[in-house]
Order: sequence, then structure tokens, then C-alpha cells
Amino acid sequence: MTAARSVLWWGRFDPDYSRNRVLRACLAAMGWRIADFRPRLSPLGDLEAGLRGIATPDLVWVPCFRQRDLAAAARFARRRGVKLLFDPLIGAWDKQVFERQKFAGDSAAARKLLAWEGGLFHAADLVLADTQAHADFFAGIFGLAPDRLAVVPVGAEEALFRPAPPRPRDGAPVEVLFYGSFIGLQGPQWIVEAARLYDGPPVRWTLLGEGPLLDECRRRAAGLATVAFEPWLAYADLPARIHRADILLGVFGGSAKAGRVIANKAYQALACGRPLITRTAPAWPVASDGSDGIAFVPPEDPAALARAVADWAAAPEKMAARGTAAAGLYRRFFGNDAIRAALAAALGRLSV
Repeated sequence: MTAARSVLWWGRFDPDYSRNRVLRACLAAMGWRIADFRPRLSPLGDLEAGLRGIATPDLVWVPCFRQRDLAAAARFARRRGVKLLFDPLIGAWDKQVFERQKFAGDSAAARKLLAWEGGLFHAADLVLADTQAHADFFAGIFGLAPDRLAVVPVGAEEALFRPAPPRPRDGAPVEVLFYGSFIGLQGPQWIVEAARLYDGPPVRWTLLGEGPLLDECRRRAAGLATVAFEPWLAYADLPARIHRADILLGVFGGSAKAGRVIANKAYQALACGRPLITRTAPAWPVASDGSDGIAFVPPEDPAALARAVADWAAAPEKMAARGTAAAGLYRRFFGNDAIRAALAAALGRLSV
């Protein structure tokens, strides 16, 4: 019997983060044996691994957001003669320059960060991206060859996020649900503006969560009886809350980064069999007119969002079919079977 392949999951990572949980479950289902190594000090992780007698795996995996662990992991992998895979999910330079706007793109600090991160990306044998648009971005800013990049979608935790029938049509208004961390990439303020412009069948707009733009959204919603805010809830309770809504909302920010990613909420909504309205973005591998469970609107365009919601709210009898189509779209492009196939192809390129 062939021994199971082993992967050393390296870094000070969050094991409960959705991307990590999904990929680890898929790897286990593919027959991989997963071991964790969390160094006390990221820059000295390779020395600690040696002192602790960490066994040589078939593959070293540095998970999302752990750029600081990558240099030590690369040294360890080179010494042991094994391949190194990095799954950044987002770039540190991208986050600081474009999302947080901490540095100007042409500043010395930004150039230094870009050079540091580029060196780390080149130290990996393979870099994963969550969308092709993100892979193209990494290739462009870091000069990575296409064969050093592979696309594996984020997906959803299917044990939690499962399709459910639409809620009974009891005469209550259609509920449109957004949940998130209220950051600029998500554009929650445009949802509130869409509610203000809305002209259609009765709709309840619910915004759930908390974050930097929550207070602004509350101010914009002043006097709007159709807009409600709910506090964040436990992750395990999120699927049931999704199932109580009719339409889910994705992201509407206008940044280039918002066009390169597909938010967790989008995967989760589709996995739950709920139709989704979100911004147009090159990240999506599917074009849609709204008939297959997803509708796209231009970013930062509350009038377009209001029209899309009104179109769907005017045909509640189609909501079940839209939900079924949403779940089918999820399975085709983003389900665990699709993730395992993408992982198998990526790992095959590393010959592990």
C-alpha cells in the first residue's frame, strides 16, 4: 500500500479561517496527511523546525496572509529538498497601497514593500490564487511566470452552507440581506443608497455585521423605514440567517481589488441556494443575465442595484428557480469537487 503523502502546514495561521478549513478538508479527502507547524518566531521558523526535529514532508504549504512565515519556510524546504506552495489569498502590497491606502503607490515605502513581497513570492515553487484575475495580478506585479501560478477557488464549507428551500411566501416583503465587515471593498454604503432610490415591490433591506463604514451606513439610512441593521452573529449561525433571506448581496466597491476577488459571502450565498446580486468583476468565471441565480451590476451604482432588486422582487414566483440555479452554479465552478480537481492539477505540476 502506498503511504499517504504528507503536507506540512507552516506558519502562524488561523486554522478556523474559511479558506484554510476548506482547503485542508479537501486535501484530507484527497488522501493527504496534514501536519501543522506554528513557529514561535516567524523569521526563525526554520531553525526552530530543525531543533524540534520536524520530519521532512512531501510538501510545505504556507497558508493565506502568512507572508511573514514564507522566508523561513523556503529555507527549510530548500534544505530538505521538497517543494514549497504559497497560498497568499491577498498581497500585502496590494492591501497596504490600494485597500488601506497606507502608502502611495510610488512612495519609497511602497516600493520597499513590493520588493520584499516579490522576493517572497519568487521563493515559492507554486503560488495559488483564488481567481484568474488575481493570478494575472500577481503575475503582473511580481513578474511570475504563468507556470508558477495556479487558480483554486475559495468555495464554502459545505457541511455548513447547504442549499435550502426558499422561505415560505407569507406576504412579508422580500428580504435583501448583506452581511460583512463594512469595509470599502464591500461598498455597503451603496446598498443604503440603493434602498433610498428603490422604487418597486415591498422590500426589506438588512445589513448585518460591523466595521469601519457601519456608522456612515447608519447615517445614510436615517429615515429609511425599509433598512434594518443587525449585529454580527456566530459563524455557525450564519447559514440559517442566509436561509431566512430571499436575495443575498455581494460587494459593490469600485476598487480594482474588488474586481479581482470573489468574497466569501458570495460563495456562501450560492452554496446556500440563494440568488445573489453583486458587482461586475473580471474575477467571476461566468457571465449572467440574472436567470441563473446571479445578477451583476456596475460597481458604485446604487441606481442599478435598486433596479436589479426591483426586477427580482417583482417576480417572487421565480425565486425558487433562481435559488436552484444559484446552487448549481456554485457546484459547477466553486464546489468542493471543483476545488479538489483544481488542487489535483496544481499539485500535479509540482510532481507531488
